[in-house]
Amino acid sequence: MIQRGMRRPRKKFYISKRALRPGNVIFTIVNTLIMLCVIVVMLYPFWNTIAVSFNDAQDTLRGGIKLFPRVFSLYSYQSVFKNKLMVIAAINSVLRTLISTVLGVLFGSMIAYVLSRKELVAKKFITSYFLVTMYISAGLIPNYFLMKDLKMINSFAVYVVPGLVSVYNIIVIRSFIQGLPESLTEAAMVDGAGHFRCYWQIVLPCCKPVLATVALWCAVGAWNQWFDTFLYCSSKENLTTLQYEMMKLLSSATQSGRDLSSVYGNGQQVANTITPTSIRAAVTIVASAPILVVYPFLQKYFVKGVTLGATKG
Repeated sequence: MIQRGMRRPRKKFYISKRALRPGNVIFTIVNTLIMLCVIVVMLYPFWNTIAVSFNDAQDTLRGGIKLFPRVFSLYSYQSVFKNKLMVIAAINSVLRTLISTVLGVLFGSMIAYVLSRKELVAKKFITSYFLVTMYISAGLIPNYFLMKDLKMINSFAVYVVPGLVSVYNIIVIRSFIQGLPESLTEAAMVDGAGHFRCYWQIVLPCCKPVLATVALWCAVGAWNQWFDTFLYCSSKENLTTLQYEMMKLLSSATQSGRDLSSVYGNGQQVANTITPTSIRAAVTIVASAPILVVYPFLQKYFVKGVTLGATKG
C-alpha cells in the first residue's frame, strides 16, 4: 500500500529492441507520412470550404482563398437563414433525427435480441426473411402507393415509420449480443426474470458500444435525408426539412446568381453581397455542423461497437 504523502511510482515506458530495428523504424516513418498525407487530403477541402463561407462573397470571386478568409464576413450565413422556412425546417430536422434515432435503436435492439435467442422457432427462416429485404426492394412507385394507402403522405410519420427497422443494424446488434456470456441471461431467468426484463436490464446495458454506433448511423441517415421530403411532403411547408431547403437553395445558387434574387428579394443588393460559391460553402457547413458536433462524443464507442458487432457470433 502507498502511505499518505508518498508519491506514486511513475510508470516506465520501454521501447522494445524489435521496434528499434531499421526495418520497423522505416515502416513507422513511411506509414506516418502516408497517414499525414491522407489527413491533409481529406481535411483541406473542408477547411477551405469553411474559409470560403466566412469570406466576403465578392472578394471570393477573385480566388486565392486557401486556409483563412481574406475579408471576414457572416453575410453568407445570414443569407441562408433569411429564408422564413429555415427555422421550421431546422426544428423538423432535429425532431426527425431524435425520434428516428431513439426508435430505430429501440426496435433494432429488440428484434436483434429475439433473433439471438437459440430457442427461437424457425430462427434461420426468419433471419433469411429479413436478409432478403436488404437485396430486394419494391421500388419507388410501389413505396409511394404504400405510403398513400397508409395515409402517411404529407404526414410527419412518413419520416419515421419507414426507417424504424434496418436489417443491417439488426445484424450488427445481434452479432454483439451473441458474443455476450449466456450465463448472464440464464442466471436472471433462473431467478424468475422474463425475456423483456433480461433484454431491458441485462442485455441492453451491456450493448452500449454497439448501440452508440447504431445511433450514430441512424442520426446521420435521418439528418442527411431529403428525398422523402421531396417525394412525400413537398406540398406542405410546415413539414419541410433543413436538408430539403438546403438542396433547393443550393440548386438555385448553382444554376445562376440571378436565381438568388428570387429566394431573398432585393436583387441588386443580393447580387452585390452573395454569390453561388459563397452560398454553396455556407450551406455545406450548416448541413455538416450538427453531425461534426455529435460525433466526437460517440467516437469512443464507434470503433469498438463496429469491430465487436462485426466479428462476434
